[in-house]
Amino acid sequence: MATAGTPQLRRISACLAVFLGLLNILNTGNCDEQVPLIMWTSEGISLPSQSPPTAGHIVGQQQLASYLEKALNVGPKNVVLFLQDKMSIEDFTMYGGAFGNKQDSVFPNLEGALMSSSSPLVLPAVSWPASNAVIGQLQDQLETSPLYMDPETLSQLRLNASSPALLVFRLPYGIGADLLSAKDILSGNDEMIGQVLSTMKTQSVPYTAIYTALQPSREAASLSIESGVGGGRSLLQARGGYRERERERERQRKIKEKAGIYGPVEFKEGEETCILLWAEGLSVSILRSGRWEDHDLTPSTFGEGASPKLHGSTCDKTKARLVLNYENVLGHLSFKLIFAMSQRHYKVSARRWFTLDAVELEYDGTKATFNGSRHVYAPAEYSYRCGSVTNFRWPVLVPHSSKDPANQWRVSFEDFQIQGFNVTGSDFSYASDCAGFFSPGIWMGLMTSLLMVLVLTYGLHMIMQLRTMDRFDDPKGPAISVPQTE
Repeated sequence: MATAGTPQLRRISACLAVFLGLLNILNTGNCDEQVPLIMWTSEGISLPSQSPPTAGHIVGQQQLASYLEKALNVGPKNVVLFLQDKMSIEDFTMYGGAFGNKQDSVFPNLEGALMSSSSPLVLPAVSWPASNAVIGQLQDQLETSPLYMDPETLSQLRLNASSPALLVFRLPYGIGADLLSAKDILSGNDEMIGQVLSTMKTQSVPYTAIYTALQPSREAASLSIESGVGGGRSLLQARGGYRERERERERQRKIKEKAGIYGPVEFKEGEETCILLWAEGLSVSILRSGRWEDHDLTPSTFGEGASPKLHGSTCDKTKARLVLNYENVLGHLSFKLIFAMSQRHYKVSARRWFTLDAVELEYDGTKATFNGSRHVYAPAEYSYRCGSVTNFRWPVLVPHSSKDPANQWRVSFEDFQIQGFNVTGSDFSYASDCAGFFSPGIWMGLMTSLLMVLVLTYGLHMIMQLRTMDRFDDPKGPAISVPQTE
């Protein structure tokens, strides 16, 4: 059985790689706009037959949603999504052992999974905006939030075939100083795919697996074309110089000192400013493979030369929504930081108050929501200010639920100030500070003072209890005789 299956596996892999290569030749003009998508099921599970697109056709978002809907309506509801940072069809033609050199292939586990599946689906050309929305589409169809996993944590998770689950495994991609680095990274990604599929097999839970990327690996595409005409060495040098310039610009941007205190972010409805936001530091972190990856949003939000995109922001008399749009944040091409506020009249205090109802992170079709209404509030005529607003150190923001993707994120706003109502001009109103009258420093001073007063009181009490002798011994007279009865 194994002897007969191996040549067939090689033929399928070679045909797949050659097919992808031919599509690459037919679509060289659009190669930077496409990513491949591969879908298969666990062994013994079959899906309804779906015809692949014709050569040269690029699958859009609606067509991809149709493919996914047909597969999930019948197939397993436990979906394993391998989401690579970058990938193009050139990766399969260059590193897939397309012409019989199977010892050079870096995808043995992927090929084995496709071979064991009865109904694999290969989409060689998917527009990368559609691949970016695949998490959101799966989330809507499965009606569950994605869980970002790694092979170690997957072994501790117990899955159930009757309840849907969306497991997302992020895979890196990068090209170093030589061609071997991309090959090594792809080989490591294939090993991770093999570990995950082995763990799923041990749990005996049927699954649907998808392998795609967020954006095309453009460097790999240009490299495969230019290296064929003998420009390899000069291309590597040019690419290295480009990276050096990019790193230098990034370093200069980070260490650039601002001449003065930068102004707040303003959102205007018409000609009037209705939302103000200021912070000394805005940063977000995500948990991947057991460690936190950080990203500083401050340089692209505040300061000289920063012009944050605010499309999607709204404000009126009762609700305000500030949307900060970013690109390429922690591997997510589209990233939004949203502040949702509202104000209402409270009869007990006989005045209007505004609250920061939620802080939302939207990325690649997924939304992580933090609730802030319990701690972030101020009179409607004031602004709100706090030295630190976080969800992990003295948390002010809390995840919306235990299954919300916010549990895998950290947000940190240092020296934070916001106002969403009754804004006059471009200046904040009087600030309602989050720090109460009795700060930790004041409490420490009071406790220390109280302890010292207690020690002093005890000492005075002991001194007052001392009693002098009522008889004294005269050396010139007879010795004092103290009867034993006394």
